[in-house]
Amino acid sequence: MTKTGGEIIWECLVRQGVKHVFGYPGGAILPAYDAMTRYPIHHILVRHEQGATHMADGYARASGGVGVAIATSGPGATNMVTGIATAMMDSSPIVCITGQVGSKLIGYDAFQETDITGVTLPITKHNYLVTHADEVARTIREAFYIAASGRPGPVLIDITKDAQQSSCEFEWEAAAPQLPGYRPDLSPEPEDYDHALSLINTARRPVILAGHGVIISGAMHVLRSFAEKSGIPVAPTLLGLGCFPASHPLNLGMMGMHGEAWVNKAIQEADLLLAFGMRFDDRVTGNVKTYAPTAKKIHVEIDPAEINKNIKVDVGLVGDLRQVLQHLLPDVESVDRSEWRQYIDELKGDSAVRDIQNLPDDGHLYAAHVINDLWRETHGGALVVTDVGQHQMWEAQYYHHEQPRSLITSGGLGTMGFAVPAAIGAKFARPEAEVWAVVGDGGFQMTMAELATMVQEKIDIKIAIINNGYLGMVRQWQEFFYERRYAATPLLSPDFVKLAEAFGIRATAVSQRAHVVPTIREAREYRGPVLIDFQVEQEDTVYPMVPAGADLHNMIRRPSPIVETAQDV
Repeated sequence: MTKTGGEIIWECLVRQGVKHVFGYPGGAILPAYDAMTRYPIHHILVRHEQGATHMADGYARASGGVGVAIATSGPGATNMVTGIATAMMDSSPIVCITGQVGSKLIGYDAFQETDITGVTLPITKHNYLVTHADEVARTIREAFYIAASGRPGPVLIDITKDAQQSSCEFEWEAAAPQLPGYRPDLSPEPEDYDHALSLINTARRPVILAGHGVIISGAMHVLRSFAEKSGIPVAPTLLGLGCFPASHPLNLGMMGMHGEAWVNKAIQEADLLLAFGMRFDDRVTGNVKTYAPTAKKIHVEIDPAEINKNIKVDVGLVGDLRQVLQHLLPDVESVDRSEWRQYIDELKGDSAVRDIQNLPDDGHLYAAHVINDLWRETHGGALVVTDVGQHQMWEAQYYHHEQPRSLITSGGLGTMGFAVPAAIGAKFARPEAEVWAVVGDGGFQMTMAELATMVQEKIDIKIAIINNGYLGMVRQWQEFFYERRYAATPLLSPDFVKLAEAFGIRATAVSQRAHVVPTIREAREYRGPVLIDFQVEQEDTVYPMVPAGADLHNMIRRPSPIVETAQDV
C-alpha cells in the first residue's frame, strides 16, 4: 500500500484501536487533517490546545488506555505544554501529535516554527521529530508502546509538513516497535522478596501506603487480598483514592498535607511502611528528616528512579506492582494486628465526623455540605473530575470513592483548569458513567471555553462550581502564613449561570444548604450538560493542614468547634 504520511497517521491510530482524538487544526498539520476524513475516527474540536491534552489525559485515566491529542506547530504545540507536563507528573499515557514546518525550513525561524521536541524534552517520557513519511508508522507504534508500558507517560511526535504530504509504502508489520534498550518490566531479586517478607510478617504496627500505581497496574484485587490476609491497614494517596474501597474497615483514609490527622499520626508511629505504587511526594511526607522515624520501609515501584529518591528505604522491589504482590501474597502470614488498628481508631476521636450522614447546618453553605450531599445523592457511584485547590481537597475528604478510576485529578503538577476538559475526555472514554466536574471559580475560568466543546459534542456532564470568590487555596496560605494579606486572591467572576446559558447549557445558582440536594437531583435527571454555581462561604479553610516542609504530625487543626463549620477538628 502506498500512502501519504498524513494517511499513515490515521491508519496507525485506527490499528492501535483509537476511536477518539482531541485536537485543533492549523497550517502545519493540515495534510493530516485532510487525510482524517477518510478514516473512522471521531475528532473532537477543542477550543484551546491545552484542553486537547487534558481531554486526552482524562480519557486515558478513565479508560486505562492511551489518549491522543493533535495540534499544529508553533503556538498550537506550545499550548499543549501544560497538559503534557500534567500527564508526565501523574504518569498518564497520552500521545501528542504536532505538525511542524517543512523539514527544509527547520532552523530558519519560519512562520509558526517552534522546537517543540526541545521544549518538551524534560516533560515527556520520550519525543520524536519525524521528517520522512517512511518514519511515521514505526514512530507511532513506538510511541504507543512507550506511553503505555512500564511507568506510563506522555510521548510527543512532531511531524514535518512535507513528511505528511509525501508518500511511501506502508507496511504495518514491518513497523513493529524494536527498542532493545527499553526494558521496563523488571523483576526483583529473590533475596529482596525474602527480606520484604521477613519485615512484613514480623511488623507490629505496619501501614500500607497505596498510590496511583495500584490503579495503573490493576492491582486493586490483589491489594485487597494482601491487606485482608495480613490485617494491615491501608492509607491511599490523593491519586490512589478508589484503589481500595473507602468503606472497607482497613481503609484509614487519605494521608498527607490535607489527609486525615489519625492517618498521619499512624504513619509517624508505624514500625513498617509498605509503599505500593507511590513516590513519596513532598505533599505526602512533609519534612523528610522526621518522616516515619521508627519505621522500616518497603517500596514497590516500577520506576527504579523513584527508589531511594525522596525517602531512603530498606527494601526496594522494582517491578509491576500487581505481579510483585501476587508473588508476595502466598507467603504473607495472617497476623493479629487488631490492637494496632484499635489504637488508630482511638486516634480518630471526634474527627470521624466525616462518616456522619448529615453534616450540621448553621445557616451557611460550606463546600463540605456540597461535596457530602453530592456523594450521598450519587451513592458514591459518579466519576468525579476535580480541578485544583480547596475544593479538590474537600472532594478527597467528603466524597468516599469505592471504585478505581472514579476520581480523576491533577496531583503532581496541580494544574488549574484541568477539570472541565479532563471531564470531557473521561466522558468519551466511559459514556455510560455519570461524570461530575467539581471545580473552583478560579480554575474553571481558565478553561471554560471548553463549554463550547461540550455543547458541540452533545455530551452529558454536570459541573459543580465551588464558588467562594477567592483563589481559595492561595488565600488559605495567605491567611496562615502571610497575616491575611490577600494579595491578588479576591476573584471577580462573571455570572456563571448567564455564562452557561449563553453556551446553551442549563444552569442555576445555589446559596443555601436546603437547595443543594434538590438541585443535584434535578441535574442528575436532566439528560444534557448542567452547571451549578454553589456560592459557598468565602473564608472557609481546609483542615487539617501540614505546612509545607513541616513534620507530618505537626498539623494545623481547626481552632473552633466542629458544629460551627461542619468540618474536621
